[in-house]
Amino acid sequence: MNFRLASALSLLIACFLSNALFGQTLPKEELLFLTSEWKGERFPDGRPKISDALVERAKHIGIDDAWTVLKNEGYVNQFEGSWKLIHNDVPVVGRAVTAMFMPSRPDVEKNIKERGISKQGRKGNTNAWPIETLTKGDVYVADAFGKIGGGTLMGATLGNAIFSKTGNGVVFHGAARDLQELENIKGFNAFVRDFHPSFLEEMVLMGLNTPIRIGSAMVLPGDLVIAQREGVLFVPAHMAEQVISTCEFVVRKDQFGFEVVKSGRYTTGQIDSQWTDEIKTEFLAWLSKHPELGTMSRAELDKMMSKRTW
Repeated sequence: MNFRLASALSLLIACFLSNALFGQTLPKEELLFLTSEWKGERFPDGRPKISDALVERAKHIGIDDAWTVLKNEGYVNQFEGSWKLIHNDVPVVGRAVTAMFMPSRPDVEKNIKERGISKQGRKGNTNAWPIETLTKGDVYVADAFGKIGGGTLMGATLGNAIFSKTGNGVVFHGAARDLQELENIKGFNAFVRDFHPSFLEEMVLMGLNTPIRIGSAMVLPGDLVIAQREGVLFVPAHMAEQVISTCEFVVRKDQFGFEVVKSGRYTTGQIDSQWTDEIKTEFLAWLSKHPELGTMSRAELDKMMSKRTW
């Protein structure tokens, strides 16, 4: 590593740690830098704001197809599996709000709480602070270093508060409590390492809307979270539209393929390779008879077939 690169990395790490030390959000200019590939709308703090329409479309795609698109584009550290869920059939999809917790130490926690209460208007324990920032469509994603006993970032009260603000669930590399009560929140789900009856102990918020690590995945504020039974996929905001559009096409292609292969019109090899003009024309005619699958122009089809990231 050359000296200039080493200096830049040292500056980035120092900037991150100086802000994480007090449970602050990442400076806006740093968040803009880290998410510079995103060209769309942003929240006031700089967090990418994937549109509500895209989030809604993302609720209908498969996590396996989305993972394949990201992998083929070089994004290989975006998935994490092995979770416990409240409900197996309630996916969690939305824009990430991130939080990083660490084992507490008295001097640091004292400073964080004093400044948060006196200068930032914070209330309660630091695990409640990220909830104050949530908006509709957000997914609260927290790294609690995998702590189970004493690592319960949420119980029934905070679970209700989260759902009332976001209409969504959570992803915690940590634990939650009050499973029976959480089950009663209709539409809510939690992807956690485990459930435990203990209260939160010896943990403190060290970063809010900062980059975090969830298992083997890097997560940035504003990432599109797709959490299903298989696991959790974190889609970089600037990749969201490509991933969703490609996954939607895969669903259409597969359904069309099943029908024409079953009827004997084409072979599996013909459907799973580059399409001829004849197949493309037949596909678009078939798609026009299935409005529930959406629309697609010939130009869009040609572009999708040329990329082949699915």
